[in-house]
Amino acid sequence: MAKEIKSKVSYFQSNITSIVSVALVLLLIGVVAFTGFIGRSITNQIKENFGFNIILKQDATPEQIAQLDNYWKTAPFVSSAKYTSKEEALAQWQKDTGENLLETFGVNPLSAEYLVNVKSDYSTSDSLKVIKQKIQKIECVEEVVIHEAQIDTVNNNIRNISIALLSVAALLILISFVLINNTVRLTIYSRRFLIHTMKLVGAKPAFIYKPFVIQNIFNGLIAAGIAIAIFFGLFALASNLFDNLIANAISTTETILVYCGLLVIGAAICGLAALLASIKYIRLSYDDLFKR
Repeated sequence: MAKEIKSKVSYFQSNITSIVSVALVLLLIGVVAFTGFIGRSITNQIKENFGFNIILKQDATPEQIAQLDNYWKTAPFVSSAKYTSKEEALAQWQKDTGENLLETFGVNPLSAEYLVNVKSDYSTSDSLKVIKQKIQKIECVEEVVIHEAQIDTVNNNIRNISIALLSVAALLILISFVLINNTVRLTIYSRRFLIHTMKLVGAKPAFIYKPFVIQNIFNGLIAAGIAIAIFFGLFALASNLFDNLIANAISTTETILVYCGLLVIGAAICGLAALLASIKYIRLSYDDLFKR
């Protein structure tokens, strides 16, 4: 009786150890996933600062400018558009340089202009060239200025950083899967003699491995729940320290996707590892149980 109680306590302890270990691994996977979403958000914000300056003709009429305002509101590529009138440009010039162009030239030589930023999907030099050709055909537009070299440089840097981060993420996830698999295998290893006993009394393989698989799926869900609870706490702390930090960095939909992913990964990997380990010990002979 005492031996049986000791065995149950040992199995319970191994389950607790397995749950904690898997929770830590899932926490790592969650960090990688959230880092990826936050990185994408930052990348989109950087790309949406790309755009072009549109210099209007000196004789651009208020009606033409109003038409341009409406055009920016409906154009699918526009993220934001800021209009600067000739008077505002002149005042800014005088503020920056201290030079009064009206006294020098007798008239305001500056033109009204728009600073148009594009959505991240259009923030490549090729897309901007196509947009530039379209805008240059507008009657009141004098010139469209795009900083192509700067855009290509930033895009190349973002691409290189993304490749590096994806490589690190893939490596970390692979390591995580191996760790979860080994943790579950150790739990099944502690019950290998029970598996052999069940086999001797005629239990079929499915009858033997089914409870181990179900138990480890349940353990994986508990581990995922622990990881999710930790993220909840970290996000709550971050929100208290930095207003709207989480809301601006990652959306609710992305957060739910990560949480659901952790639940699925925890249950699937633990269940699969338990199935493979159980089948392995079902096939081993009694003597081999002492060797592995």
